[in-house]
Parts: sequence; C-alpha cells; structure tokens
Amino acid sequence: MTIHTAGSTTATAPTDRPVRGTCPSPFGELLLTGVESGDGFALTSLSLPGRPGAPAEPVPDRDERAFAEARRELDAYFAGRLTRFSLPLSPVGTPFQLRVWQALEGVPYGTTTSYGELAARLGLSRVETRAVGRALGANPLLLVRPCHRVIGADGSLRGYAGGVERKAWLLTHEGALPPALV
Repeated sequence: MTIHTAGSTTATAPTDRPVRGTCPSPFGELLLTGVESGDGFALTSLSLPGRPGAPAEPVPDRDERAFAEARRELDAYFAGRLTRFSLPLSPVGTPFQLRVWQALEGVPYGTTTSYGELAARLGLSRVETRAVGRALGANPLLLVRPCHRVIGADGSLRGYAGGVERKAWLLTHEGALPPALV
C-alpha cells in the first residue's frame, strides 16, 4: 500500500486489514473506508452511501476506532476550524487519476479553479481537460481531496459525486461562493 499524506507520499507498506466506519456530517452519514496495517491507518475512501463513488461491496471489518482522527478532522472542517486535511491516504486509481487527485491539494480552501486551469497546471492540453473531469468524477476521497473546488470555466457548478447541491454548500461553507439569498 502506498500511503499519501497531504502533499506527500511515504514508503510502501503491506496491506493488513480493510476497515469501515461512519462519520456524521451536515449531509448525513459519511462512509469511511481504509486499511489498517502494523504501522497505522490510511483512508482509502470517503463517500456518501448510495452516491457515485461509494464502495459497492461492504468492507468486512467495521472499526470505528480506526477513524478517530478522520472524524476529528472532519468535525473541525465542518465547524470551520480546519482548512487542510492531514490524514494518511491510500486511494486506489490509475497513475493519471492519482496525479490529478494529488493536484487538487494545490487548490486552496476558499478558492476555486476550472477544469481547464487544473489541466494546464498538470501540463495537459485542452483536449485532455475531459480526462481530468473523468478523473475528478472517480475521486474516492470527497472533501479530503477537494474536487468540489473545481468548477466550469464559466463559473458553473459542474457534476460532483456528492451532488451539485452539496458542492454549492461546500463552496459556500469555504467562502468561495456567497451565501444564497433565499
């Protein structure tokens, strides 16, 4: 297993035990999956049950203790006290997807970027922008790898695995969108 932390990658460690847990959020219960090895725990997925990107197969072991730090950071994020996650991560994806997901960490809290701008940062052509969008759609780590901060070049809120209404909520929560007048 390759463990990634915010902005870095550490040594490869053997995969031991897959685990699953949950965390309450303003969106309802979040599903957390990860792997626990002798040297610690790494988050592999953060999703909403029943939404695209949520694991189809249940993870055999449910271990809420393994997710104590993830819950602490998520609670702080939703309370407005955390702007950058520092959890050990071990997402599964193609080399291209992993590269795109890592680039998301360069989009600061409270800001947005476009799909084309993200592709340009990665040294990709305009033709490859759709591939960036597909990689973002496959991001298994909602919130932690902030794909919600990527919007259309025209300012429109394009798709989000958690739903566009949640994307708008997250961007408003982070101050990247003004609160709606309802």
